[in-house]
Amino acid sequence: MALNDLTSWTREKWRAAREWSAPRATRLGHAVKSAPWKSIGIWTGGIVGGLVVALVLLVTFADWNALKGPISRFASNASGREIVIAGDLDVDPWSFTPEFHVTELKIGNPRRFAERGMFADVSEAHAAVRLLPLLIGRLDIVRIDLDGADVSLFRNAEGDANWARDPRTAARGRQFNLPAIRRFSLNDGRLRYVDERRRMVLDATFTSNESANEGGRFVLQGEGQINNRPFSIEASGAPLLNVRRDRPYAFEADVRAAGTRIEAHGSITRPFDLNYFSADVVASGPDLADLYYLLGLALPNTPPYALRGRVERNNTVYGMPNVRGRIGDSDVAGNFTASRQRNGRLLFVGDFNTRTLDFDDLMAVLGGAPDTSETASTEQRAMAENLAASNRLLPDAQLDISRVRNMDARVSYRAQRVRTDRLPLRALAVDVNLDSGLLRLDPLTLSLNQGRVGGAVSINAREDVPRVDMDVRLRGARLESIIAMRGEPALTGALAGRVRLSGSGGSVRDAAANADGDVSFVVPQGEIREAFAELTGINVTRGLGLLLSDDQDKIAIRCGVASFQVTNGVANVHTFLMDTETMLIRGTGRVSLRNEQLDLRLNGEPKEARLLSVDAPIVLRGSLRSPRVGVDAEEALDEGGLAALLGTLVAPLAGVLPFIDPGLAEDADCRAALALRPQPVRAG
Repeated sequence: MALNDLTSWTREKWRAAREWSAPRATRLGHAVKSAPWKSIGIWTGGIVGGLVVALVLLVTFADWNALKGPISRFASNASGREIVIAGDLDVDPWSFTPEFHVTELKIGNPRRFAERGMFADVSEAHAAVRLLPLLIGRLDIVRIDLDGADVSLFRNAEGDANWARDPRTAARGRQFNLPAIRRFSLNDGRLRYVDERRRMVLDATFTSNESANEGGRFVLQGEGQINNRPFSIEASGAPLLNVRRDRPYAFEADVRAAGTRIEAHGSITRPFDLNYFSADVVASGPDLADLYYLLGLALPNTPPYALRGRVERNNTVYGMPNVRGRIGDSDVAGNFTASRQRNGRLLFVGDFNTRTLDFDDLMAVLGGAPDTSETASTEQRAMAENLAASNRLLPDAQLDISRVRNMDARVSYRAQRVRTDRLPLRALAVDVNLDSGLLRLDPLTLSLNQGRVGGAVSINAREDVPRVDMDVRLRGARLESIIAMRGEPALTGALAGRVRLSGSGGSVRDAAANADGDVSFVVPQGEIREAFAELTGINVTRGLGLLLSDDQDKIAIRCGVASFQVTNGVANVHTFLMDTETMLIRGTGRVSLRNEQLDLRLNGEPKEARLLSVDAPIVLRGSLRSPRVGVDAEEALDEGGLAALLGTLVAPLAGVLPFIDPGLAEDADCRAALALRPQPVRAG
């Protein structure tokens, strides 16, 4: 028992001793192991602290001008253009808004535009940015002050620009988006902009200054030249002191270029991302085509206009969903969008309607000029006066092929009513398609009071000299509605026709001067006042008697055909025939589109003996603008050849009728009229 008690006591003491010694050994082991790391930590902290202190001292007392070279080279390599700090560089880094001050900052053009000199030359620049956003890669500018900034912008005819990184960037047309700026000032700023594509040279000076003492407004003013005409811009907006990216930035703008004026009141959706904005716009000017210099849109020539609507831009697409107003003496309403395609070309898509179209306004679109008594610009009035002075009818305004080559378009236009005293037009409808310089008006429909004109016109401006092709048909028309005469109409009946011409030239006049093709008209049935029919044969006694007695009796037109072969701008009569109950009228001569002169002769052959008949044709001579009607007493028709003449006309008429309308030949009485072949009767 004693031995067992001793053993138990010994075991308990050993356990207690072991339990007491274990924690101590552990503590001693940790102490031994942690001693080297503690020393390393102390040394590391000292080194880091020393580096921080050294860095602080370096940044505080460093000569930043010594770093101009490395900083300039780094910026040049990153931007692809030469950047040089020719003056002083100073940095104040000890702030949550570090400040930078640079003098004589010179920024060169990209290498492909190196021959054009400097892109920007800034005398003095002061900027402050927020530090924390900068650490996460976002540039938030607190302040920018620029003094004496000269900027030169250039875009060549192909669309490559010196502010773009490469031609593909320029072709996409993306705007440069400024980061948010809290405060901005620009003093003595000068801008030169040369745009070969738009034929524009702009020299402008900009001065802006904003602070709380100025009512919290941002103001930008500039003046310069566009297309050798005065240009000015004045813009103002909400204060930039507290601009936020998630709130629209309101602005107002007033742009004037010669007689063109654009006023806008709107907002930029995401300051200052110019790819997203909307504005209520009022635009007016002497000619819509002048907007090309401001907007880059190849619009047609027009009389003076006044339009209003809302402009919206969403990324690369902008347009007006509700444009309305007046162009000349015509109202207009519709919508359009413009966007960049993948090939870099601008695509214009529009749908426009007019309640009442003044025909003179349409003449301006064709390169002509409205009547001087109508709404017209100073240039258009001068053009109209020149046309009148030269006794010319066809306009000679040149088509600017560079514009139509640089834009594509799909436009639908409808005029519900046409106001004109010249032609019996009632309505107009046309679809316009412009694709890489090929302009097509197809279908083109002119609704007459009776009948319609339909067909297609194309202008191919892909070559240096545009080519014009037209093929239009006249169907269902009536002579009495086209030939305007007071009182009872002298001619009545159905009328059909076709004009198929092709010519090359930069204007309507040039294209007509070398045109080739065919022009034909047919009167399948009708009536003519007997007095006029008699006078074509110069049956003096009967014809004058009927006219003086105001006799309205009519005789039937069995057939009427006028066919011209056009070669090199001259339309020679191929077939001219009108067969009535008492008279066979034929015509010869030509119409020159080159010099706009006509020389036509009408010979009337009686089908029965007349008391007094003068064998002399009626002549139609002079200019297309002011033709003259008279009698040519020097020529006479050999009456004995009338029957032979009728026989020679059968074959040409058989070809003319299907050319105009395949179904017309069945209705016309021409073949029956010629088949009769009446023998001429001499007066005796």
